[in-house]
Amino acid sequence: MPIALAFAATSALLLMGCGGEEGGSKAGDEIAGTDTGKSTASPSSSAPEASAERPDMTLPGDVEERFEGWKTGDATKDAALADAGRAQTAVTYAVTKGDPESPALSFYQSGTALAGSQDWVKGIVDAGLTYSGSVRYFAPEISVFDKESAGVSYCADESEAYNKDRKTNKVDKTPATDDSYVLYSTRLEKNDEGVWQTTKLESERGNKKCVQ
Repeated sequence: MPIALAFAATSALLLMGCGGEEGGSKAGDEIAGTDTGKSTASPSSSAPEASAERPDMTLPGDVEERFEGWKTGDATKDAALADAGRAQTAVTYAVTKGDPESPALSFYQSGTALAGSQDWVKGIVDAGLTYSGSVRYFAPEISVFDKESAGVSYCADESEAYNKDRKTNKVDKTPATDDSYVLYSTRLEKNDEGVWQTTKLESERGNKKCVQ
């Protein structure tokens, strides 16, 4: 997603359009739908922790993430969904810390997803911006391909999320549009430490599935 989108005066916060490219999933990375129900729990509480020592990702007080429907009752799916959510949180955390090389990013992402997210965060930081407000992640769908790979798609509602000037702390509360809603399509691969890393990430703003 072009970094310039993040600075459009008429758009809501576009900071979270991290990594990857706009568009749907690529062939071979299709995601089968599942009805996962609703929950306000964060992904960190939706599945058992892997053995790896996970990085701290405490967000500022003016930043909130809400995850709805992030549990299926299946241990493998819930573990993958949890780490997919954490991969998004890692981007938020890196932006708020002003650190494109945040260890949290490389913990939860790798491959083209990591490279894209690092470039995205750097663009936001270089522009003197950070993030304030609330993002809601909902309608997750997951397909487990095998023991070490899965596909996850989900929607993001950024209608209450805004750019904030890093120096002045001024929040740009622009009105929400259809582009405030994003469909993410990702591929996850389980590493040797048991972490389901996001390896590919694509996003599409204004997708009808997510617009509310």
